Amino acid sequence: MKVLKFLIKSGIFLFISIVVIIIGLYTYAFFSPKLNLKKSGSLYIYDNKNELIYQGSSSNEWVSLDNISNYLKEAIISIEDKNFYKHHGFDYLRIAKAMYINIKNKDIVQGASTISQQYIKNLYLDFDQTWKRKIEEAFLTLELEVHYDKDEILEGYLNTINYGQGNLGIVNAASYYFNKKASDLTLEEAIILAGISKNPSKYNPVSSYENCLKRAKVVAKSMLNNGYIDEDTYNNLFKEEIAIYGKNKDNNLQMLMYYQDAVLNELKNIKTISPSLIESGGLKIYTTLDLEAQKNMEESILNNTTDENVQVASVIVDPKTGAVKALTGGMDYAKSQFNRALHSKRQVGSTMKSFLYYAALENNLTMSSTFASVPTTFNLANGKTYSPINASDVYGNKDITMAAAVAYSDNIYAIKTHLFLGMDKMIEVANRAGIKAQLNEVASLPLGTSELNILDFATGYNTFASGGYKKDLYFIEKIEDAEGNIIYEKKDEKNLVLNPNYTYILNELLTSTSNSAFIDYTTPTAFAIAKKFTNKYAIKTGTTNTDYWIVGYNPDCLVVSWFGYDNNEPMNSNVRKSGRNSWADTIEAYLKDKETSWYETPENVVALPLDAITGEPTNKSSRVALFYYLKGSEPNYTNEQFVFNEKKKEESD
Repeated sequence: MKVLKFLIKSGIFLFISIVVIIIGLYTYAFFSPKLNLKKSGSLYIYDNKNELIYQGSSSNEWVSLDNISNYLKEAIISIEDKNFYKHHGFDYLRIAKAMYINIKNKDIVQGASTISQQYIKNLYLDFDQTWKRKIEEAFLTLELEVHYDKDEILEGYLNTINYGQGNLGIVNAASYYFNKKASDLTLEEAIILAGISKNPSKYNPVSSYENCLKRAKVVAKSMLNNGYIDEDTYNNLFKEEIAIYGKNKDNNLQMLMYYQDAVLNELKNIKTISPSLIESGGLKIYTTLDLEAQKNMEESILNNTTDENVQVASVIVDPKTGAVKALTGGMDYAKSQFNRALHSKRQVGSTMKSFLYYAALENNLTMSSTFASVPTTFNLANGKTYSPINASDVYGNKDITMAAAVAYSDNIYAIKTHLFLGMDKMIEVANRAGIKAQLNEVASLPLGTSELNILDFATGYNTFASGGYKKDLYFIEKIEDAEGNIIYEKKDEKNLVLNPNYTYILNELLTSTSNSAFIDYTTPTAFAIAKKFTNKYAIKTGTTNTDYWIVGYNPDCLVVSWFGYDNNEPMNSNVRKSGRNSWADTIEAYLKDKETSWYETPENVVALPLDAITGEPTNKSSRVALFYYLKGSEPNYTNEQFVFNEKKKEESD
């Protein structure tokens, strides 16, 4: 009997203690600062015209609860938290039931999170299953419940749910999946949306309509069990396939989220902006984004690409500043959130040769220096041999100039140059230009066998485009806090790392890839798109079995583009063709109606009109190209040898 009385007293004491603790916690929460729901953790991102293009953790809009379909509200409450309007943040009976089921199954098979708890996760927390996170979630949930009514909480939750395919919030989800306003959803459409949040990648109707329908029927059953629909309605659901729209409202901006990813990535890496400051919310981020350039780039890519499996990473940079004006890390953010511009590394092919030829110019070779373009087996210092081949196994079978080698992307010439200079020279130039990736001293390096990230690679190329100045690429111009105080501003950097004379010569050298004077035993690699040009460009292309790259620039714009397959499927000519045309349309659209220029010839550089292939004087005007030299390194020809006009032709006849 004494034991029973002790247990009863202990139980009463424990119960009272728990009640007191709960009351104390709610009281503490009540006197805590009120959570600012729409502002918490939010970021406001602006383009270079100070237009708002991104809010919160996505570009989602906020809609009031009155403008959300009642079907959706009922479906969400039914499947996620049927006692939502009855509890005060935690459903204790549901927690007890979940604990019993989990203990019985010796595994976590059922959860008990309320809508309030899930909303807090959406706003503030990650989804790590740690005690620290759970305790933090509990306190924030209490604060949420004591400061806001249920309708406000439900409104916030519906506006922050991840509905899959890159859609956060009911406005984006209703528009993307059904091309409707949130208020106009039918019962079946609402049920589908309510089922997505359990696993957005699995249960959204674009990824798998079949899985989506299975989950929707679970939601419908919960609505039946909770009295939101009757038996007859339940039995007549999903008799016909539901039409899925599956497009963004502004379809030509299906790549914009990749740029926003890059902005958020840069934000995290600014040392003067602490994580706590980011989490506090309200930051205004002013970026370098040129929305018109972004639209034009996306249209250029989509209009030229017919293979639905091909992927892309492309970036537009202002060479004068290093500001990134547009970027994409894939074809469609809704279908793949993997940002190839930020995170992938691919072999860059022959686009790597530009760093080799700058090194060659710096080490006393010239545009007219010649090597034989013939099949060659190289005996390497390690005792091995290396036998590179040219594209399509085409060779000049004669001496060709450096300019011709660049025009055709001749691999034999490149390897001969690389080994002649010493394999360290090219790496040193690439590092000096700003490429951070580890490059190995191997004979095949000029052929782009090393894997590089597109932004790292673009940094190196921007050094050429800027006339020899290394500039870190950037997305953020300035950041203001919630009160409008400037807490970060990008500083202009000018670090001359390359000789302006040789940089100028290299830039002229890279124009050979679209110059008809170099048409001979083969055609320059960018000649097929030359008819699109209204400006002069330095261009280099690169092809591997699985990757196609094209890089080109002038003083006003640098565009670097990669095309390929995520599964490393072999490249085909259609991908190369679409890549070339996309690049040309992108850079031409960016420079349209802008005053453009070319690099001013340095005083120490002279030009000679020579035969494009041999580098010697010629009377064939169609074969003449301008060769640029540092004064004193040019060939010593007499003036008479440069006459290639019709008069000389008549005299020779």
